[in-house]
Formats: sequence, structure tokens, C-alpha cells
Amino acid sequence: MTTVASPFDPLTLGPLRLRNRFIRAGANEGMVVEGAPSRALVKHHRDLAAGGVGMTTVAYGAVSQVGRTLPNQVWLRPEILPDLRVLTDAAHAEGAAIAYQLTHGGSFVTSLKVRGPTMSASSGLNKAGLMRGNFFQRAMTPDDMQRVADEFVEAARLCRHAGFDAVELHMGHGYLLNQFISPLSNRRRDAYGGSAENRVRFPAEVLARVKDAIGRDMAVVAKINVADGVKGGATVEDAIVTGRLLQAAGADMLVLSGGRNVESGWFMFGSNHDMDEMRKVLADSPITGLMLKWSQHGVPKITFREMYFLEYSRRIRAAVDVPLGYLGGARSLANAKAAMREGFDAVVMARPLIHDPALVNKFRDGSAVQSGCTHCNRCVPYIYHPAGTWCVMNPPNDPEINKIRAAG
Repeated sequence: MTTVASPFDPLTLGPLRLRNRFIRAGANEGMVVEGAPSRALVKHHRDLAAGGVGMTTVAYGAVSQVGRTLPNQVWLRPEILPDLRVLTDAAHAEGAAIAYQLTHGGSFVTSLKVRGPTMSASSGLNKAGLMRGNFFQRAMTPDDMQRVADEFVEAARLCRHAGFDAVELHMGHGYLLNQFISPLSNRRRDAYGGSAENRVRFPAEVLARVKDAIGRDMAVVAKINVADGVKGGATVEDAIVTGRLLQAAGADMLVLSGGRNVESGWFMFGSNHDMDEMRKVLADSPITGLMLKWSQHGVPKITFREMYFLEYSRRIRAAVDVPLGYLGGARSLANAKAAMREGFDAVVMARPLIHDPALVNKFRDGSAVQSGCTHCNRCVPYIYHPAGTWCVMNPPNDPEINKIRAAG
């Protein structure tokens, strides 16, 4: 008889051992100064570590300057090593592991003007960049792929030097590696296009190279889509292929997310954006506001339900042997225990931990059994706010500490 793990049990991922199976999902914090972590970002992840998570994931570390999607994102480079070290020291002091999510936006560059066409799996009109004048994208060449893979490797090595315990390669939500996986973006006719196996070839090559470079010292995680959630996008059958090939490439865990930022944000969040809150936060950025309004065209009305990716994730669980992190509507201790019974190895949360960074400790001591998060998504637009992301049901963040570099 198989013993079901408790979400409070330790978890081993490659060379890394977590104190429990609760992981803070990588989700943009908007807490960056000069392309480096701010003191607000350090406080945010220190609070999560003190609140009991096994591992906290710092979101969107661009592997190159051109890989950023927003201007207030970290660009991983040796110059910011002291700031990164402050961040890892803060999490470790509270007993948690800390991961960095490594990302390249490719053609998904929404708030910056990029010189020349943006890179992607295929060429054509760049609908994600239209509002910022990034009208066109070009298909990556073998030299481009070699360079970008090198950038992922160098970013991972920098994270190792800074004391991070893991890296998460972002292969979902419409960013560059997902632009290869998803047929919405990939129309290539070479060995990197066509079948689901071919479309995951480049992301798997990147993961294998990162694993070879740092895998003896750090866990290598990949975030993937269980599905894109729209017609013509990647399906759960595609996700199974992706999972199997990433397992073969050496992934220590897959985090199962879903949806694409442009085509199906509602699918990703399991509920609709609050456009009134968006308009309030973005009142001084009309171009970004227009872009977000345009992205809502034709969006269905979605009612949030707990564990909204479970049906998709079950199918991937049945098809792969690699550890899996369940993400998508887990908001209670009962949900976390259900994820363990379903055979998932970790429960990965963002919005409930933005609402209450101490939620895991409260689950453990019995002072709470579910999050007070309503999944209203009013936290989402605050990645554009000078104070960074916070839950609107809580007191606002201090914007002053978001103006100072972590090591400043």
C-alpha cells in the first residue's frame, strides 16, 4: 500500500532537500530597481520564508537585457551579484530554500521598445508588442538558439554563485521557450517545428545544458503549461510529450501551470481580471492600459473554482515519473492534502501567499485551514505599481523600500 505524503513532509529535488512541500510560485512582483532586486523584493521573500514555505521562487529573472518583458524586471548579470546574495541570505536565514525563475520574453515584450524585430520561434506580426512599436518578430536561427541557451546557462551559474538553491526555467505563459512549444507561435518547418516532440526540442536542449552546468549543486525545475486553453494551442496531449522529454533532459521537477498571457490569461488565473483595478493602477500608463483592454476582447466570463487545473494535471501525473508541482487554485490545507493524494509532490501557490505570507505556518499550527484570498485578481495590476504587488485586502506596501537596491 502506497503511503501518501503529507504536504509538511520534506521533499528531495535532485541535490536539494526542502523542509516541506509548499512552494511559492514564481509570479511577477514588480520590486526591481535598476534591473536589480529592491529591498522590497528582499522583504517580500523573507516574509514568505518566515511564513513557512519550503521554497520561495523569485519571478522573472531575464537571462539577457533584451529578454525583459517589462522595464522593472531583473536582468541577471554579474553586476547585481551583491543584491542577489542579500536576497538568498534573507530566505536562508528563515529556513527556506529559494529559486530564481529564469526567463526570456522573446516576442512577448509588452512595455519596452526593442531594437529591430523581436526573436521568436517563427517570424511574422508581433501582436504582443504592437502597442510599444515592436511590430514584427523574426524566427530564431541556430546561432540565436546557441546564444540564448548560453545565456540561460550563464544566468544559472550566476544564481549558483549567489546562493540560490534552484532555478526554474519558464516554459509557459507565452514566453520564448513556450513560443517553441505552442503551435500558436511555432510554425517552423525544420527540426524545431511541426510535431509536439519537435516543438519541445529547443526548450529541452536548454534544460539539458543548464542541468549539465549546475545540476550537481542546484535543482533544475521547469514550469510548463498543462494546456494553452484556446483553440489551436497546445493541448494536454502536447503537455504529456513535453513532460516526458523534459524528464529525459534531466528536470528535477515540473511545475504545472497553464494559459498564455495574450491569448488566455483567464485560463491561467482560473478567473477574470478585475479591469476596474487595472484602470486605476494604470491611469498614468495609457498605452499599457489599452494593451490590457485589447487583451480582454472576446474573453469568456469565468467563475473561479478550486483546483481548476486538476483534470489536466492528473493526466500528466499518470504519464510521467518526474516530480510534479501542482499549481492552479490550491487555496486550503484540504487542497494541499488532496494534491498529495493525487500523487503530486508539491503544492505551488501565488495569490494565497500574496494575501498571507504566513499561511503555511497557520496551516501547520491549525490557526487557519484555508486562505482568505478570493482570487479576485486585483493583485495582478500591482506589478506595474511603484510599490510592487500586494493584496488589496491588506495594507499597501511601502513604496520607499522599492526605490532602494537590495545591497544599496
